[in-house]
Amino acid sequence: MTQETIDKINLFTRRPMSEEEIFTFSVILCDNDIDRDGECFSDNALAQLAEKFVGKTGISDHNPTASNQNARIFETELVTDDTRLTKYGVPYKYLKASAYMVRTAENATLIAEIDGGIKKEVSISCSASKKICSVCGCNKSAVRCQHVKSQKYGNKLCYTVLDDVTDAYEWSFVAIPAQVNAGVTKRFCSGDNDVFSSGEVSVADEEIKRDIRKFAFFTGGKQTAERAMVSAEFMNTSQLIELKKSFEERMRNTETEVQIIPEEDFNFSAEDFSVR
Repeated sequence: MTQETIDKINLFTRRPMSEEEIFTFSVILCDNDIDRDGECFSDNALAQLAEKFVGKTGISDHNPTASNQNARIFETELVTDDTRLTKYGVPYKYLKASAYMVRTAENATLIAEIDGGIKKEVSISCSASKKICSVCGCNKSAVRCQHVKSQKYGNKLCYTVLDDVTDAYEWSFVAIPAQVNAGVTKRFCSGDNDVFSSGEVSVADEEIKRDIRKFAFFTGGKQTAERAMVSAEFMNTSQLIELKKSFEERMRNTETEVQIIPEEDFNFSAEDFSVR
């Protein structure tokens, strides 16, 4: 470890730390390739994240408690790998971060797991105000788009480009990465008060949507369910929960006995309500 590295770390410490007290490691936070969610960061977003993630704390599983803090980023670097291309044919870029931990008896196991390659994948938490459709170029955060991620329109693959990063919150060790090439997952949102994990929360969101579809169907039939699912397509997690609650309340207030039928018996599915 060079003195320059120690000096950079000591910008974040209360007292000067020695090399013996510090453990350092590198992580790839995110990249510009299309991930499992059909999304990627723009070059501009990567540059913004490189600046905003300096000094940000590292935790586990996005659990935002003080006792869960275990590392901090002291330096970032935006790297271009000209030997490989993204799925949409441009040079592969990724955001590399250098982080440090204070060597203690409590985190000795975590350090050993990092060295042994057990704790490896990370997920970032940030806020991106723009979600650009690769086909039509519209900002999905503001305008409804008919294009569906992972589908082709002519010779164009549809994916969403995350841009205009307004803030970076934290980064976490996680078990399942969404961005395959970089080995990371990510979090983003369209507003400062709505932070969610697209890799982790998307499963929960789909479960909520299924409940909304059922409750809407039983309270108003297929047309009500169709309208509800079109609305739900563009809602964040908090909004989906509120919509689900509203339909639950309608079911409680109805005098008609409702018979719950299996979802496979419906003559429609979630795909019927996709805006294309």
